[in-house]
Formats: sequence, structure tokens, C-alpha cells
Amino acid sequence: MDAEIFTILREHYFIPFYLLAWIVSVVTYRKFFDTVLKYFPVFIAYTFFTELLGYFIKYHEEFQFFSDERYSWRNIIIYNIYQLITFLFFYWVYWKTLKSKKHKKWLKYGVGAVLVSYVISLFFQNPFYISLYYADIVGALVLIMCILFYFKEKKEEKNPYPQSYNLLYWVSIATFIFYLLAPYVLLIGFVRYDIWTMYDLHSVLVALILLMYTLFIIGMFMGKRKAFR
Repeated sequence: MDAEIFTILREHYFIPFYLLAWIVSVVTYRKFFDTVLKYFPVFIAYTFFTELLGYFIKYHEEFQFFSDERYSWRNIIIYNIYQLITFLFFYWVYWKTLKSKKHKKWLKYGVGAVLVSYVISLFFQNPFYISLYYADIVGALVLIMCILFYFKEKKEEKNPYPQSYNLLYWVSIATFIFYLLAPYVLLIGFVRYDIWTMYDLHSVLVALILLMYTLFIIGMFMGKRKAFR
């Protein structure tokens, strides 16, 4: 067990990083417990346990879903579920935050398009064996749209507090950078694995994850309740 923990820390070091982010979210929770990010610690914990379960499914037979040895190690179903829940979580955050009726209307249409995309994907891709990467890209585009709407509203409103004290602003920057790039990196990994390995795009993906959660942590430490919006 000690050797396995060492392996996780060495080869899957972003998993303990999720745990660190969750600990910080709990320690700083009083800063945002009554805001739209009140479920943020739950979301981070869900991310941590999803990655941990993904590791055990891949490397431990007793956690595997399929008896067929060709697919026994596959853990993609939990990530397909995770990705949809992640999008819905952030859509809910921005739905609660955005003030413009026009922006909320576009968000409503966007969420509808995302859900339709996932349903259509189920007819062409088996979610137990393959990522629903095209629907993920639609979801990412809608999330980017939400963040741009948020930035636009922030630019137009008057706020005496610097944005560096606004946790949601940090979260928005982090998710914007990640979802601007990560879905396409993952798409390359599924459709052109030769390019994925040639350019070590896995390291690029891990770097994006670490950057996103580093910005989350900075935002949680810097955040002040009165500056939140």
C-alpha cells in the first residue's frame, strides 16, 4: 500500500493536488459559504474521488466494471458522467450570477444545445468505452460563452473592490483557460493517438489541470466575502 501511495504521488501527482484544493476550500469556506460557490468544496471533493476511482478501476481488478479483459481496465464512463455534472454545476453558477436577461436567455439555449449534444452522442458513441468528446466540446464552448458574459457584466458594473479579491473571478479565469484548450487536447488523444504521444500532450493536459487548480487555490486565499460577485 505504501508503494502504491508513492506511485500515485509520483505518477499521478495531480490527484493529491485535488485533495490540497479541497482542504483549502474547507479552510476558507467562511469566505464564500453564502454565495453561488457554496457547493464548490463538494465539487472539488467529487473531482478528487472521481480521479481516485479512475485510478483504481484502471489498475485494480476488484474495482473494474467489465468482465471482458479487452475492456476491464476502461474507466471512461465515470469521466463522461463527471464532465456532464461539471458543466451543469458551472452553468448553474453562472445562471445564478448573471444579471442580464439576454445573457440568461443565451445560457438557457446553450444548456439545451449541450444536453441535445450528449443525447445525440449516445447514438454514435458508447459512453462505457469511449469519451463523448464532441459533446464535451459543445459543453466547453457554452461554458466559455457564460464566462465571457460574466466578464462583460463585471467590466460594466461598479465595484469598489479589486477583482483579485473576488473568488468567482479567479474561478472564471481558471475554467476559461482550461476549457479553451483541454477539450481539443483530449480530442487529439482519442482521434490521433500518434500525435498525442509524439508531442506528449498528456503533460500539456496535466499542466492545464495544475494551472486551473492553482488559480482556484489562489482565489480562495485571496478572496473576500464583500468582493464576491
